[in-house]
Amino acid sequence: MEQRIVSTNRKAFHLYNILDKYETGIELMGSEVKSLREGNANLKESYVYLKKNQLWASGIHINPYSHTGFDGHEPTRLRKLLLNRIEIEKIRIALDQKGLTAVPLKIYFNDRGWAKLEIGIAKGKKIYEKKDAKKERDIKRQTERELRLR
Repeated sequence: MEQRIVSTNRKAFHLYNILDKYETGIELMGSEVKSLREGNANLKESYVYLKKNQLWASGIHINPYSHTGFDGHEPTRLRKLLLNRIEIEKIRIALDQKGLTAVPLKIYFNDRGWAKLEIGIAKGKKIYEKKDAKKERDIKRQTERELRLR
């Protein structure tokens, strides 16, 4: 499966433990798709919420398309996520649990050329968990460096 990743939310992996992942479609305007193909997207402050049995993504910043005229799109508008009813129900049940949230992880184009958003059901990390993860990453990097020098 060939994916062309447009943007990833690296901060989400630092702040949360990702428990489950879902691939969703996004309802986009034409200029948004063209802008995504240029690689102009940012997921940093974005989140997903449920409203009237529909999932919505807020805070996804897609820059205006470079060759559009005066009538482009609003960069941070609400975008509807496209899932089937069973998946929405699973996500709703997960979000009803205390301490769980849904965050966008990455935007990419699948092998058919469709723009997809990967969302994750996540549980917030404690400060000591973040420190442990950073320590493990540093140890791994140090051992790889030593092995490379030998």
